[in-house]
Amino acid sequence: MRGRPGRQRRNPRRDGSGGRLGRLLHIDSLGRNFLDATALEVRTGHPVRSEYKKPGKPDVLPLPDAIIVAPASFNTINKWAAGISDTLALGWITEAIGKGLPIATIPAVNGAQAKNPAWGRSVETLRAAGVDVLHGEGVYPAHAPGEGAQYLHLIPWHLSLTTINARTR
Repeated sequence: MRGRPGRQRRNPRRDGSGGRLGRLLHIDSLGRNFLDATALEVRTGHPVRSEYKKPGKPDVLPLPDAIIVAPASFNTINKWAAGISDTLALGWITEAIGKGLPIATIPAVNGAQAKNPAWGRSVETLRAAGVDVLHGEGVYPAHAPGEGAQYLHLIPWHLSLTTINARTR
């Protein structure tokens, strides 16, 4: 990915698709239950943040050049599309649209949620705002209610990287 003028990229790596990615991670507080934050901090060279920093404290993370939101829940997609910024992760991604950052998301929703009228409106709102929503047949389809854990290994991470790299060249 190209950097911004005057910015120095920290901890870049080759992602296998020809782009350069800086590695940092924001998660919501519940997301910490599903990962080893210490291992991710060692791997990325940056702290894993899930809470806002205290006012007046410096931000220890570099600004991103692009954002991947995955797996994104039904709740995250709908709040994001509505502009709700009640967590650090939602704050970053709601601002990222206004900043014009390239964003790709892979929603992980079940079929019943995908039939909710709010779902289609939210997906269209995000797409109209320039977010690449990678969802549907042939990408990462909705699964049966209660079976999401069985499909997490099928998340097409490579598509999010390819999409972001295509938008940042």
